Amino acid sequence: MGYREDQERSGSGLVELLATRLWQLADRLMTTLSQRCRRIEVEPMQRFDANTEHDSLSRAQRLREAVLLAFCDPMPAECERLQGLGGREWQSLLTWLDTSGMALYFLDRLTQEGRLEMLTPAVLARLQQNLVDSTDRTNCMIAESTAIHVAFQGAGLSYATLKGFSLWPVSVPKPELRSQLDLDFLISEESAPEARRLLEARGYRLKAISGRSWEFKSGLPGKASLKTLYKPTLHRTVELHLEAKARGSDSLLARTTKLCFHGVCMPVLRPVDLFLGQGLHLYKHVCGEFWRVAHLIEFRRHVLARYDDEAFWKELRKVAEGNLRASVGLGVIIFLISHTMGDFAPEALTCWTSESLPVRIRLWVERYGQRSVFASHPGSKLYLVLQQELERAGLIPKRSLSDALLPKRLPPAIAHASVDEALLARFARYRRQAAFILFRLRFHVVEGLRYVWESSRWEQYVRERDR
Repeated sequence: MGYREDQERSGSGLVELLATRLWQLADRLMTTLSQRCRRIEVEPMQRFDANTEHDSLSRAQRLREAVLLAFCDPMPAECERLQGLGGREWQSLLTWLDTSGMALYFLDRLTQEGRLEMLTPAVLARLQQNLVDSTDRTNCMIAESTAIHVAFQGAGLSYATLKGFSLWPVSVPKPELRSQLDLDFLISEESAPEARRLLEARGYRLKAISGRSWEFKSGLPGKASLKTLYKPTLHRTVELHLEAKARGSDSLLARTTKLCFHGVCMPVLRPVDLFLGQGLHLYKHVCGEFWRVAHLIEFRRHVLARYDDEAFWKELRKVAEGNLRASVGLGVIIFLISHTMGDFAPEALTCWTSESLPVRIRLWVERYGQRSVFASHPGSKLYLVLQQELERAGLIPKRSLSDALLPKRLPPAIAHASVDEALLARFARYRRQAAFILFRLRFHVVEGLRYVWESSRWEQYVRERDR
């Protein structure tokens, strides 16, 4: 081993060793404090009412609520909170708009409604530049997507586009407004090896395998920053999701349709499968620490577009019949949107989803739903309360409670070595990785303890509502 390689291994090994020791210490601390917190007798609290959660929203969260309500017709009076904001409040709100995927949707909505005066000149200029950059980025992604489609179709592969561009035009009328970071494809097990070969011929390399998902990347990732979020990048990611042979007649790939998009007819899931997949994908993220609120807007738009299509809702119910995850998952999303933005879904959809939710799951949405929607990055662990109620309803989580509170492994590397990396650059990379590990550690400890406290209050809240 050369001197440079030895330096690299010893430097990164030291960072990992120190981080592991801190992680282990935090694990013992979390275990001890969790046990003590669970033994605390919670004092009787005031009676809860339907407005408890909304009244507890912070000023920043109320501004985020005003942004979301701007997508209602007509725009409600709450949106006037956005008038006359100062520079510091706008800066905080812009950060949330970026991380939630809402920034360009919000700009487009205000443009359509003729309400751009709500934005200061500096904020308007910033969002307009973001739109220009995002348009360039989206065009690059469309070109890459088209090239992959041509290669896959030329090889006769059995595949379909997932999420992303397949949501056009029903959920996403303007792709450049959507925060899209990768390209996703559903592919048959038999076609996967050839798809891998074709992607590698385009410069991609298989970086990770998780279950039945293969993640490919090309190019070196740049420094992650909100400043470069909308700009074109040479770093690309493609995910292949393998469909098992055993699905037989239940195969999604056996009933795809064609969608002509920017000069290529790409295979996509049939409308009912597309809708169900979109809803369950959003549900999966709601059952997590942080998620993009823009997905709520996209799903809500999809429901409204199909509102009067009774045949569609009948077919959806037939497909989802007997699938507890489908009925509960859609129910959680529909009830969450309704609780936050008002009723929007037809009775043909709500009667077997949101209206049939177990009482305790509906109570979670009422108590914690808005805090989940308007959370700042990196989010919270209040979803673990929901996870317990879902388990009570018969839906077993993929991760245990202890693993969700504090994962047993260190976070992945966010900083990668470059060719001919200088010594100072290497130490800067180590420092960035160490800072990221400490950031994640603080999140797990703080939010873990908040969950322990809230879980005890949750039981009292449920008992109080039962009275």
